[in-house]
Amino acid sequence: MKTINPKQLETIERKWYVVDAKWQTLGRLATKIAVILRWKNKVNFATYVDNWDYVIVLNCDQFNVTWNKMNDKMYYTHSGFLGWLKEANLTDLLEKKPTKALELAVSWMLPKNKLRADMISRLKLVTWVEHKFGAQNPQELKL
Repeated sequence: MKTINPKQLETIERKWYVVDAKWQTLGRLATKIAVILRWKNKVNFATYVDNWDYVIVLNCDQFNVTWNKMNDKMYYTHSGFLGWLKEANLTDLLEKKPTKALELAVSWMLPKNKLRADMISRLKLVTWVEHKFGAQNPQELKL
């Protein structure tokens, strides 16, 4: 039996999925989204081929976190200059940029290589219930 190279497949259908993040735990939601974005749930998975699907996340600012992570979890950014380390906890980050916390959680679960930017560009984060991607006929995922 010969192994099929996914690059040889000419008709690769990119699917669109819709996930509702309301009342779901941040880490568990991010791992399930990262598996779909990386295409690891497919039979013909290959690490080097761009066959990834799209994921639309609704209510991406209404997730749950365990324990006291809203105040304890810190996000750091640094400009490269001395003394310019900025830190914000999860509550402050959700007030300023509501989609950034879930985007960072998913991004940190993807491989650290040149393909990460392409994978994260297929993640569409929306803070409300409706989305503008209806023409792609997305399938609803229950996670």
